[in-house]
Amino acid sequence: MRCCMEFQDKVKYVRMKLYLSQEALAKELGVSFATICRWEKGNRTPQLMTLGRFYVFCEKKGIKFEE
Repeated sequence: MRCCMEFQDKVKYVRMKLYLSQEALAKELGVSFATICRWEKGNRTPQLMTLGRFYVFCEKKGIKFEE
């Protein structure tokens, strides 16, 4: 769907599209609220395993990113 977005923008896009709070998305992905906050600010990027969970979650919700 969205091409060439930074990871922090993808996280915020997914949250807004699905009407999720940072806490709700954190619960879905099995990470802390603070982790989602750091991702959105661009302060951290997820480890590979967590990144995979994020993309699987997106795909299940019908959101795909073109890379």
